[in-house]
Parts: sequence; C-alpha cells; structure tokens
Amino acid sequence: MAIKQLTEEQIREWSVEQKDRWWLENVFRGNMPQLTLRSGLFGMIIGGVLSLTNLYVGMRTGWTLGVGITSVILAFVFFKVAESIGLANEFTILENNCMQSIATAAGYMTSPMIASLAAYMMIKQVVIPWEHTMLYVIVVAILGVLFAFPLKRRFINDEQHPFPEGRAAGVVMDALHTAEAGDGIFKGKLLVFFGVISAGLEFFKQEDILQRIGLKFMALPHSLEGWIYNLVGSKAKIGDVPLPDLTVSIEPDHVMMAAGGLMGIRTGVSLLIGAIINYCILAPMLIGYGDIYGKVGSDGLMHFGFKQITTWALWGGVAMMTTASLFAFLSKPKMIFSAFAGVLGGKRSADDDCLKDIELPMSVFVIGIPIVGAAVVWIVHAFFDVGIIAGIIAVPLVFVFTIIAAHSTALTSITPTGALGKLTQVTFAGIAPGNVSTNIISASITGEVSGNASNLLMDIKPGYMLGGKPRHQAVGHVLGIIAGALCSVPVFYLAFLKNDPNGLISDQYPMPAAQVWKAVAEVLTRGLSELHETAIFAAIAGGLLGIFLELIKVVSKGRFPISAVGMGLAFVIPFTTCFAMFMGSFLFWIAARTFKNDRSLLKRTFVDNLEPVCAGVIAGGALLGIGAQVFNVLQGG
Repeated sequence: MAIKQLTEEQIREWSVEQKDRWWLENVFRGNMPQLTLRSGLFGMIIGGVLSLTNLYVGMRTGWTLGVGITSVILAFVFFKVAESIGLANEFTILENNCMQSIATAAGYMTSPMIASLAAYMMIKQVVIPWEHTMLYVIVVAILGVLFAFPLKRRFINDEQHPFPEGRAAGVVMDALHTAEAGDGIFKGKLLVFFGVISAGLEFFKQEDILQRIGLKFMALPHSLEGWIYNLVGSKAKIGDVPLPDLTVSIEPDHVMMAAGGLMGIRTGVSLLIGAIINYCILAPMLIGYGDIYGKVGSDGLMHFGFKQITTWALWGGVAMMTTASLFAFLSKPKMIFSAFAGVLGGKRSADDDCLKDIELPMSVFVIGIPIVGAAVVWIVHAFFDVGIIAGIIAVPLVFVFTIIAAHSTALTSITPTGALGKLTQVTFAGIAPGNVSTNIISASITGEVSGNASNLLMDIKPGYMLGGKPRHQAVGHVLGIIAGALCSVPVFYLAFLKNDPNGLISDQYPMPAAQVWKAVAEVLTRGLSELHETAIFAAIAGGLLGIFLELIKVVSKGRFPISAVGMGLAFVIPFTTCFAMFMGSFLFWIAARTFKNDRSLLKRTFVDNLEPVCAGVIAGGALLGIGAQVFNVLQGG
C-alpha cells in the first residue's frame, strides 16, 4: 500500500506539534511487534556477517557498502519460509525494520579498521591491542547514537527530509510486506543463488586450499596475464616497464565487478580514467626518471609493483580526493548554515509533546553525552596518547560536525566523513602541531561519531515512514554496534593484521582509505619537505584538478560524467581492481539499456534487482575469501 506522507505545503506550514499529532494518528502502528528476540538476534547475526563483507570490500576499495536492503530481503525470505512450514509466526514489517537498523549499524563498524586505526598503526609502527580497538569502536559509535537523537525531531519529524537510502529501505519493506510474497521470495532467491555461485568461484581461486585437498588442477586463474602476453607478445611493456610491474592486467574478480555494479557507471569510468593516467602514463614515466624506486628481485633485475608505485602516486590521488570532497562540501554554504537552524527542533511543553512516551527521552542525551564523551576522552588518552585537553576539545567539535554530516545525509544519503575528518586533521594540526597521534585519532572520533549519528538517522527514517518506535531502533542500533565489533575486530586482527602493520597494504588489500589518512597526517605533522619534489608537484596538480572537476560538476548541475573522488581513488588501488570495478559498472549499464521488456527474466534479474544480485556476489565471494584467509593463517600458511 502507499506510504502515507505529508504534502510539501503541510511540511512548510504545519508546526512540529501538528506534524507529530498527524503521524501519531495516521502512521503509528501502536504495539505491533518491533524489537523482539528474533528480530534482535537475526539482526545481530546478519549484521555481524555482513560487517565482514564490508571489511573485505573496504580493505580493497576504501569504501563501505550499505547493507540495509540486503538484510531486509534476507530476513523477509527467511521468516516467510519458516512461516510457510509452521516454524514461525508472521514476521512483521516493524520487526524487519528494527532488524535492518541493527544489521546496518553492525555493517558500518568496520570503518575505523580500514581507515584511521590502520593508518595510526602504520605510522606509529605499533599493533593496537585488539581489546583496545574493540572498546574504542564501540564507545565512539555509541556516542554517535547519543548525538543523533537531538537532531531526529528536526530533520525527520519537522523538516521531513528524504534520507534517500533510508527511504528506499522503507519502500522496499512496504512492498515486500504488503504485496504478493512472490516478489520478495524472488529477490531472496537471486541473492542466495548469486551468493552461492560467487562463493564457489572464490573457492576455486584458493590454490593453497585446493592443493591441500588434491584439487589444484581445478584452480581458476587469479588474472588473465598470460592471455595478454599471448595477444601482445612476450615483451608486454609500457616504456621499459613490464605490465605486471605496473599492476596492469585483467583479473576475473567477480566481487569487485559486483562492487562496481553498485557504484554505477560514473564512478566506474572515473576509476578507469584515473587508472590509465596513473599506471599507464605517469608510473612508467616516473620510473624512467628514477623518481619511483624499485627492488631487486631474485633474478637480479629491478622490479616494481603496487607498493612501489603508490608511495609516489598516492600524493596526487589523496590531494585530488581531499580537495574535491572539501569543495563539494563547502560549495553548499546554505546547507551548512541551515544545518544549525533550530538544532533541537524548538522548545515545547510536556503537554504539547504527544510523542513523549514513544521518542527517546531527551534525558538520555543530556546525561549520556557527558558520560560517554568522558569515556572517549579517557580511552584516546590511555590507549593512543592523545592529550586530555585535545580530547575534551574534540567532543564539542564533533557535535558541530555531526550536525553538518547529518544534514548532508538527510538530503543526499552521502555522509561527508572524509571531508570532515580532513577538516579535523587540519584543526588539530594547529592545536597540537607535530603530534600525529592527536591528528589521526581526533579526526577518527569526528568521522566515526558523525557517521554513526547520520547512519542512525538514516535507519530511523524508514521506521518513521512505517510507524515504528524510534527508541526501539536506538536500542537496536546499539545491539548492532556490539555485534559488528564482536565479528569484525577479531577477524581483522586474525586474517589481515597478523601482528604486522607493515603487512596491511598489499596488491590484494591496498587499504586505500588508510593510505589517505596516513598521507594527510604525515603532511600536516611533518611538512612537505620530506616529499620528493615531483610528488609535491603531483599533490598540487591533483588538488587543483579535484577542485576543477568539482567546479565543472557544479556548473553542469551534476551532469558532468567524471568523479574526482573516483579518479583520485584509482591512484591508491591497483589497476586490476579499478578495471574490474569499471567492467562491473559497464556490464550493468549495458544491461539497463539492453533489457527493456518488463516481463523478461533478464530485466527482472539484472536491471530491476541489481542490488540483490550484486549484494549476493559480494557477500558470497567476500565471506569465502575471508574464510580462506583465516584458514590459511590457522594452518600456518
């Protein structure tokens, strides 16, 4: 059924009390089951599992993917099947909504490990004890939940902002639970089917495991490098540099192709352009000049690779991403200033507050923020050697940036945590010059708190649309935080960190987000003098290009097809990964323009249900890949 909503005129002219009364009388579903034992447990389990897929994707691309709609489909199918065989009662739409809030919170808990904390460990050459990481990510995320609720009434109840990704989740849930069950079952079947196929493909890429079980002859190739050599001859080089040394190859990487499908053609093309510029033009040129240093291999020859190239290339890429993000953020001053107008949504008496027994009490915010904020200050001081004064300054600064981040998320579903983190790094470069610990960790607090606050508001949006209780979603969000931390932190330490921060960056796991954080911190705390002069020139050129591309985007009103952030990202991940993501985006773009018949199975699968297909491929391949990584570690491989 159609979701009830106010008209634009009502949103403009009605008071917040009138809007709340309308919602209570027309949308609120009363005591329909919402945060139940099964919705809580299922959300924590699914969220914990999906947090591992985000860990895998984040270490390879620097981005995390939303898991809300994926979890909604999985829960719907699971309980619909259980209901059909008499093992469960109806799984209500509000249980599903609360479940997705838990799962989404869990899915985003990987962010510090693929970015700020990894950068901190690489710079300081220390391994943070896993229990310190666990406590830090949980407490900072809970602070984000507390910061969100003073903003909820203004952004959602009063101004009725769209929160596009959250609204999409609400529409999907409404469609699944009010239409024929067949459509939801079809989405679930696609997700599971492509997940199983993806896991199977990933399994047959694990040569070490296949060798142990006597099936190495069935191993699938990791790259098509041999085919390239057959096509172009044995001297496949650009300049005097062999293509493998430039990471220029084609990998049948189905997980990254699916990630590209979700990112879209604009980002895919931008990645390809950036990769060609970096690996096919600049890198061979700089290697020829002697500005990129190689290492002598066992054959006595000088060899290069991703690590060697990225030590130079990241400066141009980081500058491009940073200036583009900041320009895009600062180019909308009205949005920034309006974010602070009526932060608490206006005062009201208890008699006027018809939602006082449904909303999270304001006392939780008033009491909770000082307590949890003090805990954050103590943790960063005790674990990361951040000064008490710097920590105290960070907490109110976080609130300011959270307002801005939440407003951006409300309008676009994009939370500018990267830009806000860089602003915090610049701020603390002045407050604590030369202190790299304070620089990274203070910015980490800002990014994680603002990100969690914005994500919670995104999760509450479908609950508001469907008539749920926001306090249940707040509790659910905390459950998701705990589940995500419990799943992702141990796996990160066991499978990827392995007590060696130098081993975090590799061709397979380039850790682009961590590289960006590390590079910015080094420049702000040590100065540009340590960089090679060509790297400084690249940083200046990249920064100017980032601004120029964003300016064209603004002038063309978003029609310009190149993303500066996508181009910059290509400078800190291998060519093979960029090409795989481009191919994924290109194939799904072609599918959307080829399959036009609404009754066609191909259109229903690859166009109408792009998200379940891609999510299934990512989940299946990522989980099998992580499982294989853990297995090899436990076997001493």
